[in-house]
Amino acid sequence: MRVLMIAAMTMILAGCASNVVTDYNTGTVFGNYSSWAYAPMEQGSGFASLDDARVRSAVERELNRKAMKKVAKTDADLLVSWQIVSEERLEQTGVGLGFGFGSGNFGWGLSAPAPVREVTEGKLVLELVDQDSAEVVWRAASRRYLNENQSPESRRKLIDEVVAEMFSKYPPGLN
Repeated sequence: MRVLMIAAMTMILAGCASNVVTDYNTGTVFGNYSSWAYAPMEQGSGFASLDDARVRSAVERELNRKAMKKVAKTDADLLVSWQIVSEERLEQTGVGLGFGFGSGNFGWGLSAPAPVREVTEGKLVLELVDQDSAEVVWRAASRRYLNENQSPESRRKLIDEVVAEMFSKYPPGLN
């Protein structure tokens, strides 16, 4: 019975963990913002990625839910900037092998570690920039990652979920 209680509490606490982290300027009055536009992209190529369209669609949907109006860049209160930050991590892809022998208080052993491969993942980071001061006033970063093995549908679904969770914490203080 005790094990079941501990397992239930662990699952409840894990469910409460947030998949996004937000930060904001505490001196900002977010009620003053009513319009937005995308900040100019700073990428070298003039091409938009497939994820660009997915992120833009999710951002527009969430800001519409916040009653924010999309306007021309010159008329916007806030500029929306986003990027997918690449991160490398190591992933074990199997099990290690080992063997040994011995007698009494003495023995020998040999083992090989599990195979490891390097995986590149992308973390979505969104920033809202005040048009007048050109300073970031709100930032959200995902703790969930996009990777090259995801299907287009699972990438779209993940981006939608992450962006929705990000904007559930905007404006700060109303949650």
